[in-house]
Amino acid sequence: MPNPVVHFEVGVPDAAALQAFYAKAFDWSVDADNPMNYGLVENNDEGIGDVAENDAGVIFYIQVADINAALETVKAGGGKTVEERTEIPGMVIMAKFADPAGNVIGLVEEGNDG
Repeated sequence: MPNPVVHFEVGVPDAAALQAFYAKAFDWSVDADNPMNYGLVENNDEGIGDVAENDAGVIFYIQVADINAALETVKAGGGKTVEERTEIPGMVIMAKFADPAGNVIGLVEEGNDG
């Protein structure tokens, strides 16, 4: 399948508490030993991280070859960019957009781990 969903993220104001919840409820291994205290789940492709209360929610990420091109396609289809192409060194190159219904979706640039 082209442009697969490759990552999910649960954003909450108290990530440590939710990391502990999911670890216990589903026997997940959650590793938050990184500078952002971002809880990487099981295979390091999923996460539970701190966000502002009004940004809490679940988001999934779609892998694309070129984030900027994908954002242009999103815009042409009635969506809008929420977060421009951003590089987190050593981790990921990502962006976020809102679809026409207002759902925020993430993009990850393929073949690049930051």
